[in-house]
Amino acid sequence: MERELLVLWDIDHTLIDGGTVARRAVAAAFQRATGLPLTRSWSYYGRTETAAATELLRAHDLDPGDGLLAGYLDLLVAEMQDRAADLADEGHALPGAREALRALATRGGVRQSVLTGNLLVLAELKLAAFDLTEHLDLRLGAYGDDAYERTDLPAHAWARAERVLGRRFRGSETVIIGDTVRDVTTAQAAGARAVAVATGMVSAAELAAAGADAVLPDLRDTAAVLAAVTEV
Repeated sequence: MERELLVLWDIDHTLIDGGTVARRAVAAAFQRATGLPLTRSWSYYGRTETAAATELLRAHDLDPGDGLLAGYLDLLVAEMQDRAADLADEGHALPGAREALRALATRGGVRQSVLTGNLLVLAELKLAAFDLTEHLDLRLGAYGDDAYERTDLPAHAWARAERVLGRRFRGSETVIIGDTVRDVTTAQAAGARAVAVATGMVSAAELAAAGADAVLPDLRDTAAVLAAVTEV
């Protein structure tokens, strides 16, 4: 009997490149929510949407309390939904992503979902824009509206898997795939296997130094992806 695995993918810069659409949506939502232009530099870099938005507001000396954070996030969703066509036009699935998802789906015992800083509705929007939902069971995932810290997300994925599948996965049965050091540290905190992909802003050397169990330059080599994920 093949061993069951829960494989949790990051989305941005791991499965897709969304171009600059999200940055434009953030700027527009920030202006609408606060009445101020976005002037401070910011970076998601593996943060959850909740954490990134909180830090963005505080960087502009704004208190995220009293409904401002929730209002901003609602507006961000609206701005991204208005730009769904732009996302599909400007962005793309990263090379090998679709093939890797399809290949893992043929492996007995493998369940695939996402562990992402995106809010659930934005995760659905981004994946649908590039037709990447077929082999991902988003009912099992963990999202940026589940927790502030990314390291708290695996527990949400396990709880969802137990509700949907009637089976609770452990860290040793979980693989987390992403492009940032936070993806690696999240896997480590959960006792999961960390597969890092150097398709974002972090080099392969930095991902290896962070302790990733496997580091891939990208997802083009499907056989290498399968080996990295299933060698648990």
